[in-house]
Parts: sequence; structure tokens; C-alpha cells
Amino acid sequence: MKNDLRGQMRLSHSTERLHALAIMAILLLCYTYIFPRWADPNQNSRLNMVFAVVDDGTFQIDKYVANTVDYAKVGEHYYSDKAPGAALLGVPIYAMLAPLLDTPLLSSVTTRLESHSAFAGTLREDGSGVSAQKVRFAIVQVVLSLLVSALPTAALAALLFLWLQAVTPLVWPRLVVALGYGLATPAFAYANAFYGHQLAAFLLFAAFYLLARAPAHIGAGRALLVGLLLGYAFVSEYPVALMVAPIGLYALYGVWQRRQLAPFFWLAAGGLVVAAGWMWYNTTIFGGPLELGYSRSELWTDQHHTGFMSLTAPTLDAVWGITFSPFRGLFLLSPWLLLALPGFALWWRSSSLRTEWWLTVSVTGAIFLFNASSSMWWGGFAVGPRYLLPMLPFLALPIAFVLAAWGERLWLRIVVALSLLWSLIAVWSMTLAEQAFPSDALHNPWVDHVLPNWAAGNVARNAGVILGLEGIWSLVPLLFAVIGIVAFGCGYRAVRSDAQVPAPAFLKNDGIRLSFSAWDKQSADSWCHVGKDICPFAEKSGKNVNSLVRSGDEHRADDNHRTD
Repeated sequence: MKNDLRGQMRLSHSTERLHALAIMAILLLCYTYIFPRWADPNQNSRLNMVFAVVDDGTFQIDKYVANTVDYAKVGEHYYSDKAPGAALLGVPIYAMLAPLLDTPLLSSVTTRLESHSAFAGTLREDGSGVSAQKVRFAIVQVVLSLLVSALPTAALAALLFLWLQAVTPLVWPRLVVALGYGLATPAFAYANAFYGHQLAAFLLFAAFYLLARAPAHIGAGRALLVGLLLGYAFVSEYPVALMVAPIGLYALYGVWQRRQLAPFFWLAAGGLVVAAGWMWYNTTIFGGPLELGYSRSELWTDQHHTGFMSLTAPTLDAVWGITFSPFRGLFLLSPWLLLALPGFALWWRSSSLRTEWWLTVSVTGAIFLFNASSSMWWGGFAVGPRYLLPMLPFLALPIAFVLAAWGERLWLRIVVALSLLWSLIAVWSMTLAEQAFPSDALHNPWVDHVLPNWAAGNVARNAGVILGLEGIWSLVPLLFAVIGIVAFGCGYRAVRSDAQVPAPAFLKNDGIRLSFSAWDKQSADSWCHVGKDICPFAEKSGKNVNSLVRSGDEHRADDNHRTD
């Protein structure tokens, strides 16, 4: 019977990996199919720093400053005023890419693109045209956006799917939440953009995932990695300090519960390593370890010097603006996220994962209050309230409780289907309308930006444009590619399902309490670490696989079941 249990767990682990990889594949395809926005001052500020460090050996962006309005001036020199995390990750990537771009083969590609009409079609009509340097800049931007933003966002959605095993072993609610997050929230708009929001979101959720799935004994490597992830999330997007603090407390609580001292020092060591590098960066450029680029910005000085780092008290205008307004309203753009409200209530009533409930409420509430208190709460040119992006995966977590509790009810399925359909159409239509995100001068971007551009067939440049397709027809290859991935995944799963074995009888007994439901026909979806001989659903009580097997033998005797 032990062999049956271990075989079931190996199948479970394999099936979970398949689902997670399918989620990543679908999202990466959707993200990379649409090109990053050219001539985006926010992205250019970071890209300028990458080019300056690699090509010129300096943090000064004097040669490139004309392409951005997001810069700091120190003396007679210009620097990026952004949190440096994303750009610093891009430096080694471009350093490895640069020699390849100088090879005859890629140089010829650059030359062809320079005269390629389809590539020229990806540029703004009122721009200054195509040049070899711009083509090089665009290639680097595509690669960096893929590796520093799109890949982390896709991985985040996969981790979201895996974490939700603690809520339900069923696959479909977890797929809805993971793919809904990746495709039907503003995260989609920024997934393939060289900003810091999605990178920070991934780092924070990865740290949370490592802590929530930590074994009974937290090793030095895991603790050090969590510290590094939290520290780097902060240096990638400063406002997430409000999320780093609660997750850090969650880590300390877990260490205290286990009565371990060593992980505390490794957590601190990871954070201090990042802090030391960040302080060196600030001192080198801005003259002090806590001096930020925003304090030296030549533009937006009124906003940056309002209150404390642009923060005042929350205002009703901001609260309305980032929730339901047509300007930057999150819930007008992604109404399916409103399911988080009953989700929090159901989560609390379940009495499970209570510490995680408090953490989720803390991080979502903290970032919401930050955005509502910012003097520039709308975030410039943007799709939705972009300052809320790092907390969106946490806001999606309680939705799984709604789907797990009421998922069999027809009315809920209709509500979920309609709200997701609206969210998908709204997010994609605003993201793909024109080459730039909606201007902050447009108080109703739906009327003044989305509808006119879609009516004119002016959609964001994508791989279909390179193939010679125009307007909405340029998205058809993406649709067929996604259908192909889904069909392959369903076929592969059908083949694998033939090999499934029935769950051991003792797992159907009330003697072992799972998070919400017992092992059922989708038994391959409950989580087990075979390599570590630990089952997370029994981990709290300190039971390992062997003790579960012994428990099963006892239940078998009581229930007169044959399991051999």
C-alpha cells in the first residue's frame, strides 16, 4: 500500500507541474506576442541606465536623456530617477547580449529591420523614424521586458495556482484565479513592459510562497533566499515597502513558531546584502545612502515634494478614481476582482490559514491606502491604477474560496463567466488600443482612447503586424496558438489520466483533515513533496508519509477496505 500512495503522490506532483507549465506557456505567449511600448519615458529611464552602464561604464544617462522625462539631475549630469532594481537586473543581460548584437549575423538583421516596412509600422507615426541605434534599443527592450517582467509575471501566476492547493484540490477554481490574474487584470498590460511593478509583485509572492510552503525545519538557503527576494522587491519598487514589512513579520512568526533562531539571521542577512548594495548606489549617485532619485527629479517636483514623498491623507477623489471611475478604476476594468470581498469573508469563516488571511488583508490594504494617499494616484499614462499592481495576486487569493464554496451553483458560474468576460475584453481593449497607454489628460479613456483607436484599427504593435496583418486581424495567430496549447494540454492530461490509480481508502476517512475537501476524483491535485517525504496538509501536525501510511492501515482495519 505504501507503493500505491507514493505512486499517487508522484502522479500528483507531475500533474501539478504540467498545469503550472501550461499556465506559464499560455501567459508567456500572450505577453510576448505584444511588443513593449516604444518611446515610453518610464521604460526608457531604466533602459538608459542599462545602456549607460554597459556601453559607457557609468550611471550617467546624459547621452540618452532626450528620450525620457523621468530623470534626476545631480550637478551637470543626468541619472534615472527610478528604483534601480529592474535596471540592475538588466545590466548583466545586456552585457551578455551586446556582443551578439555586434556579430555580422545580427548586424545584418538590424540592417534589414532598419529598412523593414512592417517593423517601421511598429513605431509611432509622429516619431523620428528608424535608425540602427533605435533598432538595437528596441531589441534590447524586447529581451529585457521578456526576462525581467514577462517571465516573472507568468511564473507568479503558476505559483498562485500551486499555492491555492491549500484552499482546494480542484483544478478549475485555481486555473480561473491564476489565468484570470494573468490575463484579466492590469497585470496583463504591464507584464511585457520594463517597469518595476511586475518584477516586485513576483518577488513578493515568491517570498510568501516559500514561507507558506516551508517545511517543519526552515533551512538556511530558504531563509536567505526569502530575505534576498524581499530586499530586492523593495529596491525594484519603493512603495512595496508597505508589503515587505507584513511579509517579513509573517516570516518571523513562522520562525518563532518553529522555535528556530538560525533562520532569523539568514533572513536578515539576505535583506542586508541587498540594502548594502542599494545604499552604495544611492551614495555614489545622489550623495547619501537614503537619498532617492525622486528627490533630484527636475520634473514633477510639486508631486514629489507634496507631503511625505508625495503622500498625504487618503482622498475621496483618489479612492473613487482607483476603484470605479472610468479614468483609472480597477473594478470597472476587472470587475471579477470584486469576488475578493465575499472571498475574504468565506476565508475567515473557514478558520483555516488564519495567519495568511491577516497577511493578505494587510498587504492589500496597505497598498490601497498608499495609492489613495498619493498626490499622483493616477500614475501618469497608465492602464488602471498601476501602483496597485504588486498587491493584485494577493487580492486574487480569496476568490478561490468563493469558487471552492459556491462553485457548483449555477448563479455563481454565470457571475464568474460574465465578470471574467467583461474583464478580459476591458483589459485587452485598453491595453491594445494604440501604441501608448492612455494619457492622464483623458478623463474617460474608454471614450477618448479605446473606442477611437479600435474603430480606426490602430492596435498596439504585435507579432501579427510583422507577419503583415493589420488591426484586429493581427491577433488571430495568437488566438490559434493559445488554442493549440490548450488542446495539447488537454490531450496530454487525458492520456495521463488513464494511468491514475484510486486514492488509498484511508485518505477518504475523516481521520485526516484536509484544507477543505477530501481526496476526490482529482486526487492528483493535492500537494505532496515526495522527495522530502512530507505532505503539507499533514505538516502542521508533524506527520510524514510513513505515519500517514500507518494511520491508513488502522483506518483500513476499521472500515474493512482492501487497499493492497
